[in-house]
Amino acid sequence: MTQSPSALSIKRVRSRAGRRSTSGSYQPYDFQRPVKLAREHTRLLQIAFETFARGCGTLLNTRLRATSHVSLLAIEQLTIGEYIETLTNPTLIATINADPIVGVTLFEMAHSMAMSCLDHMLGGPGGPQPERPLTDIEAPLLRGLLERILGELRQGMEGLVDVTPRLGALEYGTQFLQAFPPSDLAVVASFEMKVGAEECVATLCLPFAGVLAVLRNHGADVALTEAELAVKRIAHENITEGLGSAPIDVAVRFRPVRMRSEDIVGLRPGDVIPLAHPVAAPLAVTVNDTTFAHAVPGNQGSRLACLVVPTPKEDKRA
Repeated sequence: MTQSPSALSIKRVRSRAGRRSTSGSYQPYDFQRPVKLAREHTRLLQIAFETFARGCGTLLNTRLRATSHVSLLAIEQLTIGEYIETLTNPTLIATINADPIVGVTLFEMAHSMAMSCLDHMLGGPGGPQPERPLTDIEAPLLRGLLERILGELRQGMEGLVDVTPRLGALEYGTQFLQAFPPSDLAVVASFEMKVGAEECVATLCLPFAGVLAVLRNHGADVALTEAELAVKRIAHENITEGLGSAPIDVAVRFRPVRMRSEDIVGLRPGDVIPLAHPVAAPLAVTVNDTTFAHAVPGNQGSRLACLVVPTPKEDKRA
């Protein structure tokens, strides 16, 4: 017995979320994504998205007159590039202006699900539908349904922010997403959507920076239990201890010298390069080209060393 593509995609979302929740206590740190959603922020989003899912399921039941169900599967922090890789063509993507959340919000569902919804709205039985663009009659009907879904999104988010979502353009593939910077972060909520015999994984993609600004305004109101506070405190201590013992490359440098390229190419052993560094000036102590101290050269036994001294500005004030 073969499984439908929508069932396989639902299983992939569930297994991906399960691996994150059952993995070990140590997680690799991604320096390209230093800011992550805190546990209390994820809880706020979970409440909002579950409320949206329940309202959306009720709406589809009454509007389409078909047994419908929508439930939250996962909340993920992805880049736009990673989000695009999770989508399959053909798909329907609606652009949304969700003021006051800054940036473009996206709502995506399978094109077959959109066609099945339209078939139910027009009195049909649903089921498999042809893959084709929407007609001039179908497009306004689908936009009307999506606008009602956005009304449920507004009610779901009202505990966080008084959002006013407005439906924008409808796209029928992932090609237009190539214009988005692939490294931009997004909060992606995945929903299991069932309408009659049709099912798919629908996604809601919100800009991470805009969502984080909203969550920071409301996250302080979330009360943590004593156990959660203890876990948070231990994690902070472990991170502090780990960063305190992390090895870092440090350089002690003279001031740089500008040379012509032909002079550099013509350098030979024994040539002398005059430095633009005064004899009385201390050397710069740097990490990743950032100066954080000054020092004078010396030695400690048989090894070269340097003595950290006040910066030249501090010497002048003295």
